[in-house]
Amino acid sequence: MPSRVEIWNEWGVIVTPALLHQIGNLAPSISRIARVTLVVLVLEKFFKGETMKLSMGISYSDGFKQAADRVVELEKAGLDQVWIAEAYSFDAISQVGYLAAKTNRIEIGTGIVNVYSRTAALMAMTAAGCDYVSDGRFILGLGASGPQVIEGFHGVPYEKPMQRIKEYIEVCRNVWAREAPLEYHGKTVDIPLPAGQGTGLGKALKIINHPVRKDIPIWWASLKDKSVEATAEMADGWLPIMFYPERYHNVWGDQLKAGLAKRDPSRGRLEISAGGMLAIDDSLTGDAQTKILDMARPNMALYVGGMGARGKNFYNDICRDYGFEKEAVDIQDFYLEGKKAEAAAAIPGEWIMNANLVGSTGFIKERVAAFKESGVTVLSVNPVGPDPVGQIEKLRAIIDA
Repeated sequence: MPSRVEIWNEWGVIVTPALLHQIGNLAPSISRIARVTLVVLVLEKFFKGETMKLSMGISYSDGFKQAADRVVELEKAGLDQVWIAEAYSFDAISQVGYLAAKTNRIEIGTGIVNVYSRTAALMAMTAAGCDYVSDGRFILGLGASGPQVIEGFHGVPYEKPMQRIKEYIEVCRNVWAREAPLEYHGKTVDIPLPAGQGTGLGKALKIINHPVRKDIPIWWASLKDKSVEATAEMADGWLPIMFYPERYHNVWGDQLKAGLAKRDPSRGRLEISAGGMLAIDDSLTGDAQTKILDMARPNMALYVGGMGARGKNFYNDICRDYGFEKEAVDIQDFYLEGKKAEAAAAIPGEWIMNANLVGSTGFIKERVAAFKESGVTVLSVNPVGPDPVGQIEKLRAIIDA
């Protein structure tokens, strides 16, 4: 007879660390019936879509293996997802496997892998393999990267990035479904090679193994316009950047609405992951709060001020669309003139405060509610300070209250 965890997973429910952490803390002091009641209540919240998940990107600053050990502790504290970047560093996939062996329940995602350095079929095979070694805990995070990395490091032309991601999504799902040998003829992917290309010996094949899941979650790190619309239509999750809950609709509202209108209802809701720095303490008000929030300024100034020429910087456009038009001009002028400190100082404090989770318990409760109201289903956080486990525990308690 399967265990309770296996039964719940057959229902499509992932028994999160938060659930086990809550019950484990209470177990010595409550009866078995009370523990079962707690499980039922948490599952009920899950099915109603009321429970937000917690995620964070893994940091390599102290070495990957040390970071993986911290993830093990964070999993116990209530972290639900961890994302592994790739860029042009060590590949993300080998590290997914390492984390899968070290953890038990946390979901492990690529944040992100690009759609140029691996063929579409290899991407599907790789995701299926990651899902297998993690017992169905893998999330395939896809993105386009940029021409500097794709052409400069991988030596592949950076062409049709949005179309390529859409076709990779379709190929992956075809491979995982395993209903027929893979045949796909798109604008960027052509499988098998058509007549006149290659040796002519290629044939349509079906992946040998049976994937653990036929529909591994695919998240798309889209930035703007039609890509966001396609994300809302096709992907399981969206990884936006610089998300301001009360104003995100000024940037992406129309695209999300258009994409969701075309979304297959059987795919379920679009998951959205957003958030920022995390520091919860009742002493974090006034100058103490501002001191931590100011840590976000240099990186935001780099993006808003330095990622592109005038008129060709999407992050600067975000700043404008959020209603900070004068600040957007000032930040870019300062940054392009080499005045990085002035550019950082010009980032609107309101934006930084409301896009992060830094402050007193009461303030964080308000911000969590704002993120949830905006449609965010996963809070992506970066704990600040010496006790990341304690910070995750505090946030977990707020979410689950």
